[in-house]
Amino acid sequence: MTNSTSAPRSAIRAIVTGHTRGLGAALAELLLQRHIDVLGLGRGAHDALASRHAARFTQSVVDLADPAALERWLAGDTLGAFASGAQCVILINNAGTVEPIAPLGAQDAGAIARAVTLNVAAPLMLANALATLPTLGANASRRIVHVSSGAARNAYPGWSVYCATKAALDHHARAVALDAPQGVRICSVAPGVVDTGMQETIRATSVAHFPMRERFEQLKQNGLLATPETAATQLIDYALSDAFGSTPTADVRELAKA
Repeated sequence: MTNSTSAPRSAIRAIVTGHTRGLGAALAELLLQRHIDVLGLGRGAHDALASRHAARFTQSVVDLADPAALERWLAGDTLGAFASGAQCVILINNAGTVEPIAPLGAQDAGAIARAVTLNVAAPLMLANALATLPTLGANASRRIVHVSSGAARNAYPGWSVYCATKAALDHHARAVALDAPQGVRICSVAPGVVDTGMQETIRATSVAHFPMRERFEQLKQNGLLATPETAATQLIDYALSDAFGSTPTADVRELAKA
């Protein structure tokens, strides 16, 4: 699934995973509004986005929770063609799942495997592919944004899988920052508590499986959830800034105070 309308390619281009809804959809829309070409990558298509931004938007349908499917996609030429000639390519690893939400012993084995693949393996595979993409010039900048969470840095009951997978992204960024190829910057960024479908899933979970549900219900009731557009704006501003990558982990709420 590719563009049908030709247009001058932007010097900065962005790859957004999980681009069909929530924070991912907001990220793709706002990047396109800034005249940055976007490649959306996920298990579904965003037809409305394609209609509004036909000249600058490309999308590929691939299940990021299926490592073999992602490996096949990476072996193709879509990524290389999209990035070819860019001065800067930003990879935003946004796709993820909070499920399974349950204490140890009550988690579905398949859900665990899917979460680890989607939340960890896919971002690491994409980051690795971008780091040495042959269609990018030697002086091109590569910026890798892992969308992290406060759960990477604080433990929550019922979220052992989610906490572990987000912590893995943080530690991946810390390690990559020590040995990244020239031109590669990376940061695992927590976007705050955002009003998305993930929050709906959390609020629909039984208290037996997630004892802290009431806290998240109160955040919604009190209007304390960030909108996807607000969080996306903060993430994009930071990803494009000179400060990006100066630390391997960050929180947009702390960046806003700086």
